[in-house]
Amino acid sequence: MHIPDGYLGPQTYTTLYAAMLPVWYLASKKVKETFKARQIPMLALAAAFTFIIMMFNIPAPGGTSGHMVGSAVAAIILGPWAAVIAVSIALVIQALIFGDGGITAIGANCFNMAFIMPFSAYYIYKFICGNSSLTSKRGFIAAAVSGYISLNLASLATAFELGLQPIIASTADGKPLYAPYPLSITIPVMAIEHLFLFGPIEAIGTALVVSYIYKMDEQILYSSKKDTSLKPLWLILILLIMLTPLGLLAQGTAWGEWGGDELKVMLGFVPDGIKKLENIWTAVLPDYNIAGWESPVKTGIGYIISAGVGSSIIVMLVYLAGRLFTNKEGRD
Repeated sequence: MHIPDGYLGPQTYTTLYAAMLPVWYLASKKVKETFKARQIPMLALAAAFTFIIMMFNIPAPGGTSGHMVGSAVAAIILGPWAAVIAVSIALVIQALIFGDGGITAIGANCFNMAFIMPFSAYYIYKFICGNSSLTSKRGFIAAAVSGYISLNLASLATAFELGLQPIIASTADGKPLYAPYPLSITIPVMAIEHLFLFGPIEAIGTALVVSYIYKMDEQILYSSKKDTSLKPLWLILILLIMLTPLGLLAQGTAWGEWGGDELKVMLGFVPDGIKKLENIWTAVLPDYNIAGWESPVKTGIGYIISAGVGSSIIVMLVYLAGRLFTNKEGRD
């Protein structure tokens, strides 16, 4: 669901940037008002987790791939406003450092994965869970359903944004300027992938992670403990970083994230907007690898290094923001 540069025209990506600006402002305000300094480690963990989990690509029929997003986990554990911050930071780092998602599309990607997904997941979870124990069977089901539905809502929004482009931006002879496929293709394809494959994966992953965290400490965010109580989660994060090369087993490009060369083969042409914008930004570690590391072993090592670098930057940014924005009353 990471929309690349060139797939959205300016009418769409500027509108979605504009839509996210008040969301980011309100999220930072809400976090500043309600978050305490001792909760910042959990926010950092959630942001790093969403970054790392999206590196575990899963093959899909048709030669494409996808991944779990983790926004529902962040929303259930931290609340929707904090999840907006956590997931947005992860998405920005993915785009800037690794070229995963376009610079022009940061607003769109955040709207889909850092706004629609966390808020829908949070309220679906609360509605289903009700007053039940967070570690109950009902709580487990609520987490699974919230992950499943929220991912599908985010994918539907992505499909709509992509499918809208041929309608609003085409050449005189009818060739699309940006994303090439209409709504009649984008919606069914994205729906099938996420309803039957990635949705169930998100559901299971969300339920297992949330269940584990609450069983470890139901009051993990609100206890007086320092981040020593989070040591098992930090260790799990390190383990996930070491396992990220498993994501390389899925060889196909995610649907709707093709490069110009792939589109040339698929369509016989490259839309002008994609041709113009796809190289607007040069990532430091493109595709989560180090330039020249082409062998399978080096590619795997590069993937681990990228995971470590990205998660470290995210954690440092969250801690820095926490020191700047947590209210004085909330500092320990």
